[in-house]
Amino acid sequence: MDAPTDIDLKKDRGLTVRWADGTTSYYSIAYLRRMSPSADMRQLREEMARNPLTVLPAGSAASGPLHAVHAELVGNYAIKIHFSDGHSTGLYSWAYLREIDPESPSPARPPEHGA
Repeated sequence: MDAPTDIDLKKDRGLTVRWADGTTSYYSIAYLRRMSPSADMRQLREEMARNPLTVLPAGSAASGPLHAVHAELVGNYAIKIHFSDGHSTGLYSWAYLREIDPESPSPARPPEHGA
């Protein structure tokens, strides 16, 4: 997977990624948090798929609306985003970001409601 040609993170809104093939992807902060590739979030999404009444964990350090505190590139294959609720364990590889692009239909991804 080719690295993006441009990455623009607006901490209070979302992440815009421009890809080498000329396409652009936009991910809201809430969507990125919900789709975190961390093990705990993958497990939670699987539980929610099996049981829609799954209780969501409460945010730990959040005060106010969710936002990105900061982000860092990981090598030349991923970005790591630190969220205001304390979550920071997911590495968003370029391949994973392509997979969860909200504009691309994918059966592995839930619809983006209110994000």
